[in-house]
Amino acid sequence: MIRGIVTVGGWTIASRLFGFLRDMLIAALAGTGPVADAFFVANKLPNLFRRLFGEGAFNAAFVPEFSGLLAAEGRPAARRFAEEALSVMAFWLGTITILGEVFMPQLMAVLAPGFALIPEKFALAVTLTRITFPYLILICLAALLSGVLNGLDRFAAAAAAPLVYNGVSIAAMLLLTPYVPTVGHALAWGVSASGVVQLALLMWAVRRTGMRLHIPRPRLTPQTRLLLRRMTPGLVGAGATQLNQAVDVIIASLLPPGTVSLLYYAERVYQLPLGTIGVAVGTALLPLLSRQVRAGRAQDSIATLNRAIEFALFLTLPAALALMVAAFPVMYVLFGRGAFDAESARLSAQSLTAYALGLPAYVLLKVLAPAFFARGDTATPVKIGLITLALNFALNVAFMIPLRHVGPPLATSLAAIFNASCLALILTRRGHLVSDSQLRRRLPRMMMASVAMSVTLWLLQSELFNGTDYVRGSRWAALFILVTIGVGVYGLAGQALGAFDLREARRVLARRTEAVSSSR
Repeated sequence: MIRGIVTVGGWTIASRLFGFLRDMLIAALAGTGPVADAFFVANKLPNLFRRLFGEGAFNAAFVPEFSGLLAAEGRPAARRFAEEALSVMAFWLGTITILGEVFMPQLMAVLAPGFALIPEKFALAVTLTRITFPYLILICLAALLSGVLNGLDRFAAAAAAPLVYNGVSIAAMLLLTPYVPTVGHALAWGVSASGVVQLALLMWAVRRTGMRLHIPRPRLTPQTRLLLRRMTPGLVGAGATQLNQAVDVIIASLLPPGTVSLLYYAERVYQLPLGTIGVAVGTALLPLLSRQVRAGRAQDSIATLNRAIEFALFLTLPAALALMVAAFPVMYVLFGRGAFDAESARLSAQSLTAYALGLPAYVLLKVLAPAFFARGDTATPVKIGLITLALNFALNVAFMIPLRHVGPPLATSLAAIFNASCLALILTRRGHLVSDSQLRRRLPRMMMASVAMSVTLWLLQSELFNGTDYVRGSRWAALFILVTIGVGVYGLAGQALGAFDLREARRVLARRTEAVSSSR
């Protein structure tokens, strides 16, 4: 499992860092103006489906069944199942894409109702979303191929595919902008083009495994019916976080202009640890848990879940506290140039602080949900997800006027904490989650080490970031010093307190390096 986590996490880190370059260019060229607001909404809709399918409901239903067929009946049966799923998915996603293109104004009125008050902004959002919407079918089919690769314990190509998204987006922004009405148009065309390239990359990767997939005539076979039954409730259950973020966009569109953009830049920063840790752990955990549950190895599945929680919180707790304490330096250094001024950085930093509060819960959702999906239970997460959605909406309405741009991220964080707590409680009552002595011993010590790090960061940033009048080029050096010292303090404090053993981590990485070398 650790080997898979490191592989997925490594590629995800590269993708997220490359994504920051893209977002820095967007911030410099569009800032928090109407074009930025319109594009971020246009990008949100197809990416909502990407996250639901690529990281949530589809993998939750597909990977356990594919892995089980692979182990029990071999490659031919698993390949047939994948082809049947591919044909059904292509048919109904194609239908959704066509309907979305036709009824985009009505769809936009639901997703961003506040834009209707500014007709030019609303029209631009509709146009850009029609350009990006084909990304939906492209990336969801790519998600199926990623599920095949994950079921075969091949994580690298699927994890590397998002690099293509960022690369094509940057190229489109730099090369197309002079030839289209706005930078938003260039970015929108880049989104759809990246979907074509990602799908082609994953098709090539699947063929390299020797599993050649074809698209037969769509048929609802017993296995595809089971897949759809398990997948339908998971669209809400596994994607509760993404649906909560969609509610954030609805509320943000009703707030002052620029709020959608402020939330986007803050979300991009907290998505770095969420995507790197949460998605990596969840992706590597689901196939392993599925095999252990199918084989009746209950104690092994409990131990695996304990180690996944420990590994996730080992990285997430310090990341959450660091983002809460140093939100302004992070936002100002990353995005503070061109159309994105210091005031934009200050406001976006406030949103980031609220998002960071729920970061551990977001990551734990990625860890706890596979424990249900591996057992074929997608009903329980959907029930909790529906309650969470209602809670998130109520909190958004309560916070939107007094807290403005801080309200949506704070509501999402509190809803995520509620969601993760409910899933953990249910797993515990069913006997599927029993904390062992190592987790009980290390978790509070990780927290103490994280607090020591955050205090250090708070003291340091007042010296390194005393206002924004220091030499412009030195802010990157200041952030590098802040991050380096913070990581060092957390490592030393954690080692001294016994929160983790760095020598054990080095041994795990050394074993992975040897395994990779021997496989070449």
